[in-house]
Parts: sequence; structure tokens; C-alpha cells
Amino acid sequence: MRRTAEGRATAGPTPGEPELPDPERVDPEVLTALLVRHGWERRGGESGRYTRWTPPGASGTRYGTGTSLLVPAAHGYGDYSDLLGEALTALARSGAPSARDVLLELAVPGDEICWRREVPQIAGAVPWTAADQLRGAARAMLTSAARAARGTAAYFGQRHGRYADTYLDQVLIGPANGGHLLTAYAPAPDGRAVTGTLLRALQATRDAIDYQRATGGMEAFDAAVGLGVCHELVESVVHLVRDTEGVEIALSWSPSAGLPTGMAAHPEPVDFSPGDLPALQRASARFVRAEPPVPVQVTGTVVRLRSTRPAGGGTVRLRVLAGADVRHIRVRLTEDAYRVAVHAHLAGLPLRVSGKLESRGGFRRMTGATGVAPVPVEEEEREALLKSLHEGEA
Repeated sequence: MRRTAEGRATAGPTPGEPELPDPERVDPEVLTALLVRHGWERRGGESGRYTRWTPPGASGTRYGTGTSLLVPAAHGYGDYSDLLGEALTALARSGAPSARDVLLELAVPGDEICWRREVPQIAGAVPWTAADQLRGAARAMLTSAARAARGTAAYFGQRHGRYADTYLDQVLIGPANGGHLLTAYAPAPDGRAVTGTLLRALQATRDAIDYQRATGGMEAFDAAVGLGVCHELVESVVHLVRDTEGVEIALSWSPSAGLPTGMAAHPEPVDFSPGDLPALQRASARFVRAEPPVPVQVTGTVVRLRSTRPAGGGTVRLRVLAGADVRHIRVRLTEDAYRVAVHAHLAGLPLRVSGKLESRGGFRRMTGATGVAPVPVEEEEREALLKSLHEGEA
């Protein structure tokens, strides 16, 4: 870390050092909450002015008895910023493994989600495929929670994909901890609907597995759908658990964002083991079968036309503009309706069609199409639609 003559940081960290947060932007209450979370111990301090903290194991020889932080208690003292800056610098130089985590959580706002997999290691290294499996399963788990936060279902397919993508754009990944451990920081408090759904869904999945293993019944999985459990979440747990001795998912709320209403202040980690796989796999297949077709009225632009013979009907592909939270759907049309779709495509007009989205294929196929008609739009909007089609955005 480069510093000025007065001892303040002026640039990014030097290699191997974590970046220091700006002391002016650090809330001492948040800092002390993070120290408590990571096992630091309070060793006294002047009442009302500052507290003194030592890392776990400071009484032994590993970190030395002299390692400690002075954290000011209030802004009202002249040396407040200096003390806080010195505490952050001491954290950066500390040999305690948790010190870097505290600094990271100060600099990166959000609720912390940690996935830990027990996989075979060689000198701390794990197979490349194991690391990919962890990242993919964590992404699928967050995506499923984002979709369930919009409305519960046993099977989503492609529904609510745009919302899930937007949510993932706001999630930050912590520094690499190896292929067995992954930490993400979810937006808080704005993203709490998703993190809360994820926590409830994981807990409900754990309870449903225990019920199934004790009784043989799958009823608990059906009841858990209302808590966010779905085919996609169950599949993400399956991929997370496979080829491991066990997994653990832990969630810690951001101290700066406060505690969410109705949630435990310190949620217990949720764990799964290979013995849970049979119940999970049965639930996954059950959820796909259980989700019925969804009646919709969709407006979209025609991006593909296909007909086996000129005089018959055909299949069209629509880029959905409104009516269903999927990006594209395929619709089989009669001869007259197909002719309407062709004219709408040539004129650069959207098409409106009613029918049912089938779960097969992820709710991307409509059956029983009726009411096929072009949708009049303003000239400027029509030109924009034509331009998007010509540029291949569909």
C-alpha cells in the first residue's frame, strides 16, 4: 500500500495486501460487528471512547500477544479518523486469516453467502472440474432464488430469466478461496427478497429431505414450493453435492444494512450430503411433472418463420415483448394465422397471440394458439423493431 508522508493510503494495495477502506466511510459499529462475527475478542478499552480487540488465538504464540486493534466508539473525538485508519492498517498487516475477510466485508457491501464443498485435495489444490462445478452450482442456486422471489413455482424453465440475470449482475464474487470454497456478496438491502428466499428455500429443502428419509413420503417437497423450493433449486443442490463428502451453505447479513425483518440474526448453515441425493433427484423429476401449462397472451416480434409447404400452416418464433417472462417462444399456427404472421414480419409489426405455455422445453413452446393479429405501433417504434431484427438482436 502506497502512503503519503502523513501515513495515509493514496493508491491501491501493493501485491499481496488487501485494499484499505476509506476510514471516513467506515462505521465503527459495523467494524466491531464484523470482528465479533469472525471470532475476535474484546479486551477492554476506555469506556465511551474506544474498544480494544485481539484476533482468535492471540493469547498463543501464532499471532503474538501484542496484536490488537483500537476501534474508536464515536465520531466526537479529534483523533477518531487517525485511530480508525490505524485499526484498518493493523488489520491489513495482521497474520490472522480472518483479518482479510473483515477488510473485504467492510469494502464490499452486501449479504455474504458462502458455499463450502468437502472434495478431495492435493496440497490444498482441487481438480479443475470441481472448481467449475462449484461455480456453476452456486450460480444456478442464486438464479433459482431470484426467480422464486418473483413468484413461486415447482418448475420455472425460462421464466423470470431477465430478472434473474439483472440480479446476478449485482452480485459480487469474493477473492478466490480455492475450488472447494466460494463467497458471494449479494446486494443489501435491495436484494434481500432474493437472499431471504434462498435461505428459506434451503432450510425447507433440508427439512423435506429429512421427512422423506424418515417416512418415504414426498409431501414435504410439495409444501416447500411455497417457500421457494423448485426444480431448479433442487438441481443446483444435486450438482453441488455430487462428487463430494458433503456441502455447507452459510449466509451472514450485512451489518451496514441491518437485519432483515422476520429472519434470524445468525442463520444456521444448511448442509447436505451424498445420502440426500436420492430424495433430491426424486423431487427434481416430481417438480417438472407437477407444473401445469400457463395460459398467456403474448406480444412479440416474429424472428423466424418455418413451413414445410407453401399452402399449409407453419411454426413461428417470437421474441417476446410482453405477456410472458421468457425471451423467445415457438408457436405452431394454422394456415390463416401463419399468413398473418408472415405479413406482420414483412411489415415490421409485433404479433399478438394467445395460448398456453407448455412446461416441456422450459415454457418456450405455446400450444392452442388463438387470436393471432398484428399490433399497430407508431412509425418510430416500428423502425426501431425493424432495426433490432436486422442487427440480429433476436
